[in-house]
Amino acid sequence: MGVILVVDDDPQLRLSFEKLLTEEGHTVLTAASGEAAVALVQEKAPDLVIMDVRMAGMSGLEAFAAIHAREPHLPVIIMTAYGTTETAIEATRLGAFDYVLKPFEIPDILALIDQALEAGRCMRSRVEVDVPPQAAAGEALIGKSRPMQEVYKAIGRVAPTDATVLIRGESGTGKELVARAIYQYSLRARKAFLVINCVAIPETLLESELFGYEKGAFTGAVHRRVGKFEQAEGGTVFLDEIGDMPVSIQAKILRLLQEKKLERLGGRETIPVDVRILAATNRDLEAALADGRFREDLYFRLNVVTIWLPPLRERADDIPLLADYFLARFSREMGLNNPGLAPEAMHLLQRHHWPGNVRELANVLQKALIFSRGYPIRPQDIVQALGGDAEARGEEPPGEEALRRWVRHLLLAKGDRSPHLFDGALEVVGRLLVSEALELTGGNRSQAARLLGLSRPTLLAKMDRYQLKIATSVKSDSAT
Repeated sequence: MGVILVVDDDPQLRLSFEKLLTEEGHTVLTAASGEAAVALVQEKAPDLVIMDVRMAGMSGLEAFAAIHAREPHLPVIIMTAYGTTETAIEATRLGAFDYVLKPFEIPDILALIDQALEAGRCMRSRVEVDVPPQAAAGEALIGKSRPMQEVYKAIGRVAPTDATVLIRGESGTGKELVARAIYQYSLRARKAFLVINCVAIPETLLESELFGYEKGAFTGAVHRRVGKFEQAEGGTVFLDEIGDMPVSIQAKILRLLQEKKLERLGGRETIPVDVRILAATNRDLEAALADGRFREDLYFRLNVVTIWLPPLRERADDIPLLADYFLARFSREMGLNNPGLAPEAMHLLQRHHWPGNVRELANVLQKALIFSRGYPIRPQDIVQALGGDAEARGEEPPGEEALRRWVRHLLLAKGDRSPHLFDGALEVVGRLLVSEALELTGGNRSQAARLLGLSRPTLLAKMDRYQLKIATSVKSDSAT
């Protein structure tokens, strides 16, 4: 939710906006003139301004110019009537986030407001790079491992240039954070930063969203519309999941990169555009090239500089730093005391495979924090959070496929020659479960029993059965 300033000399429209946006959970400020709007921006620092073009005294465009010069990262949506569309288009090219025609549909304006608030957040919220976990005030790239040090070096080298950058890595590794860091350390940092998810926008709308369209270009195109590349004039466009972009649009992206020009859908005018393009994908682009799903010429044009983000399993030494960072951040955001992690819980985090990478780790820690009730997060809290995620996604629990392969190997190797195969396999699995639970809890039998869902006497009986002993150096149950 955000603080939104609505500027219009029509009191009824201001009242309607105030009611609508308040019901959506936003805080609403209103102004009846451009002069009042400029003063409120300085005094209240809103997250978004929605402003009419035609007002008595200072016009909407004059007010926008004054606001934009002072707060270049504050998104401004221009409201206009059909007769002043060209004025609104010009305002957009000068830095306004977008424009909307009166009268407008409520779902359309609400969707546009959400986009503008997110764009403003991306531009204003700095991504801190290589900082101590407890010192990070907001979003940050965390890690001391060698792969992450290489990422930091690449950001520092490429940010001040205008080079196109392709950011590659599995889903959840933090590709958008890297793109935002490049933007924030670039020479274009005072201009727009727009994020386009090539998967989230239907193929039929993606071309017009990116390149805009002329009046009459298709049914429903009742006025000219500028696209995201024109909106980001002088700034940066981040094309997320570019590996899923339709081949038909890839050719237009290639022309934009080569010629710095575009044509709106249905238009003949060639429009010069000055934007820097950052792109990201979790796809195997080389396989897509071989299958004809990605253009080879675009691949080489994008691949001027490539930054590879390592999966979390390849930088497990960073997990304690990441855990400290996420717990501190989420505790601060939720107004909770940071309970920290029990050593056994940290050990469990480091042993997990993390198919969802840093994003999955963040989700698990946030969920565990919510249900920790102020006590240090325990292994069972982590197990519960991981299990909930797997069930919600309908995935097999981590490691089940490896267990399945072992069972298949056992069956094929033994065939019908071992009448005790079933009981023997259960013994092996049971011994592993008990021994791993004891290792994860540092030999604490009470905690291990809770982790396994057993009573303490049952656990002791199984330890005797499997001849499992605890080293004398391990803390006793009474020490916890």
